Amino acid sequence: MRLLWQLLAVAAVAFLGGQGLMAVQDNAWLSLILGVLVAVASVFVYRWVVRRTEKRDVTELAWTGATAATGWGTLLGVGLFALVIVNISFLGGYQVHGLGSPMSALGLVGFMAAVAVGEEVMWRGVLFRVIEERAGTWISLGLTGLAFGLVHLINPHATLWGAVAIAIEAGGMLTAAYVATRSLWLPIGLHFGWNLAASALFGTEVSGSGTPPGLLDATMSGHVLVTGGDFGPEGSVYSVVFCVIATVVFMWIARRRGRIVPVRRRVARPADGTRLPR
Repeated sequence: MRLLWQLLAVAAVAFLGGQGLMAVQDNAWLSLILGVLVAVASVFVYRWVVRRTEKRDVTELAWTGATAATGWGTLLGVGLFALVIVNISFLGGYQVHGLGSPMSALGLVGFMAAVAVGEEVMWRGVLFRVIEERAGTWISLGLTGLAFGLVHLINPHATLWGAVAIAIEAGGMLTAAYVATRSLWLPIGLHFGWNLAASALFGTEVSGSGTPPGLLDATMSGHVLVTGGDFGPEGSVYSVVFCVIATVVFMWIARRRGRIVPVRRRVARPADGTRLPR
């Protein structure tokens, strides 16, 4: 039941926030303010529902070190996406034609903040964490990563390859960032930085969602495996490669820190219910 209550709580914030953001999407300042408020609400609702259902301190969203972890995650996310764009540009797949829409980019900052926090508390904070307790880290990573990718098939310009790429990139890298730190702040920052760079900075499509224009007026052309096609650069093999490398590094750190959870084994019991000695 705790999984159900936690999902309902964070999903309610995400749904109501999403409806509000859709209603004010033509006003950049309102989008920025409302997006930040939705992100903050997602954090507080997650902390409240976890405390109520699990009777513990919510260490994965502890305030101590939150600013630094989120900041470093944001820088890493922006850097990784910039690396993808640089490599696509070398092949002539990304062209900048001038300045795009600074006000639209401002609104995208709020929208992407709401998306990053909402998705991380739901997918890593609730689903991955609860499933991991019984299935272990690797199985939970695979299951939630696959589901995370498939959910993106509902986006307007989604493709099957794009969904697979998201499952590998975000489902792997963001989960690995959580496992390595056992904190949601780093994956929140990483998610936000990646989406911020893709939309507000470089003006590209984000997960085939029909993203508004960003700071740069840019177009992409070339083979779909290089550019990602209508799905956006997240469908590029460069994104897959760089995010897989980041995933491997995070999981290596997690292993060194002893944070990989094994599959929970059921202990056999005799008919009278007493536990057998190990």
